[in-house]
Amino acid sequence: MAEPRKIIRSKDLSFWQKIYIPEIFKGLRITLSHIFKKKSTYMYPDERFKPPASFRGRPVLVEENGEERCVACGLCSRVCPALAIEVQASETELEKERYPVKFEINMVRCIFCGFCEEVCPEEAIVMSQNYELVFNSQEEAVFGKDKLLTPTTRLHDRLEFLRQYR
Repeated sequence: MAEPRKIIRSKDLSFWQKIYIPEIFKGLRITLSHIFKKKSTYMYPDERFKPPASFRGRPVLVEENGEERCVACGLCSRVCPALAIEVQASETELEKERYPVKFEINMVRCIFCGFCEEVCPEEAIVMSQNYELVFNSQEEAVFGKDKLLTPTTRLHDRLEFLRQYR
């Protein structure tokens, strides 16, 4: 039988590293530096936070010229780690051939990861700047196409951000 190998460290801890005193002082220094920084407080709801273009708020469907961009490929529902998206496709006579008959996002399940936005080949689903979500029941939290469709004029900043960093 083979003898078990002995693990040898390349560097043992010094005395000061063993008692953690320098690490405690580093933590205190960081805490004290934050005490004297300028505070930023919004007087919500009178004053609202204006998120940057990179902010990932609730997901929405892009509506362009009165028509949704989504071609119901179902990639968003497959990539969603929380299984929050449900898509059912149907055929159409228009040039894009398919459209979603049913497109629902369960906002209670959504973790705002942005995977659906990254995988979408048509830029049909994007993360908006809306961060206020209030529900009285589980049924209110399931957003259908009526609540999800948003015109491109309201999503201009986010769409430009995505095109710049893709």
